[in-house]
Amino acid sequence: MAKLTKKQKQATEKIETGKAYTIAEAAQLVKEITFTKFDASVDLDVRLGIDPRKANQMVRGVVSLPHGTGKETKVLVLCTPDKEEEAKAAGADYVGLDEYIDKIKGGWTDVDVIITMPQIMGKVGALGRVLGPRGLMPNPKSGTVTAEIGNAVKEVKQGKIDFKVDRFGIVHASIGKVSFDAVKIRENAKELYDTLIKLKPSAAKGTYVRSVYLSSTMSPGIHIDARSFDE
Repeated sequence: MAKLTKKQKQATEKIETGKAYTIAEAAQLVKEITFTKFDASVDLDVRLGIDPRKANQMVRGVVSLPHGTGKETKVLVLCTPDKEEEAKAAGADYVGLDEYIDKIKGGWTDVDVIITMPQIMGKVGALGRVLGPRGLMPNPKSGTVTAEIGNAVKEVKQGKIDFKVDRFGIVHASIGKVSFDAVKIRENAKELYDTLIKLKPSAAKGTYVRSVYLSSTMSPGIHIDARSFDE
């Protein structure tokens, strides 16, 4: 087992073994146990009592974080010429169609989100092998396949994120930066948690939320008492 650095040891010592913290306590503590020289991301991990292999228990959705993610999100819009100005005015970083489809076929994926239109999906679908593994494939359920191009771009730029349970039944999402104050971290975390509760599949049996952890880049995880989200 790798030996802990001095700072890692300091971080670990600040977390009380066996304690489940309130989300308010965890939001403050995560700032205190982060020693990176850069503005680390703050992540929420929620283990759900579902079987993601079953279609009727899949949990996937979008959430607009009240304080954004703190990250500059690069957006590519694949659209028809009549929608290009709308996309640019809304803040899209890259706008076009065939030239970007060719670039993606060549391996270019230097964006965080791709937004397109329903009538373009025939062309975009051919990019599945490149975009799918990177989580970049546009999807109507996440709001990235829409005729409302301008609104979709603005929402992403303002902090809208999409999430999907992994094969282990865990939803992992970045909900802010360590530079955020504790209140903003708590409110962003609560927004995501409340959205997950609303998305509980009717087929899910037993305990739905198994565990919740808050952490930052390279920090230990802080166990959260899920009941504190309702306080």
